[in-house]
Amino acid sequence: VMKNVGGSFVVDHEEWYTYDKSPRPNVHVLAHVNEASYSPDTKTKMGDHPVIWTNEHYKARNVYIFMGHHPELLQNPAFTAIFRNAIFWAASQ
Repeated sequence: VMKNVGGSFVVDHEEWYTYDKSPRPNVHVLAHVNEASYSPDTKTKMGDHPVIWTNEHYKARNVYIFMGHHPELLQNPAFTAIFRNAIFWAASQ
């Protein structure tokens, strides 16, 4: 899913949501947010903030991309690579 995506990338103009506990103990995390990069900075932070993961406890190929819904994501080369890779990975045998 992360093939041809750099070790880090920027997502502009997006909402990052927090949740009551990290999914990390139950999933294989593929990407996480560096909360120190928030602009503007916010007091609300999770600490551990996975945003792309797969759950290897199920036989089906699955990936969760927790990057929001802003239309500008479709102009982001990293996001479109991840999205395209996820489709092809899930559809492959």
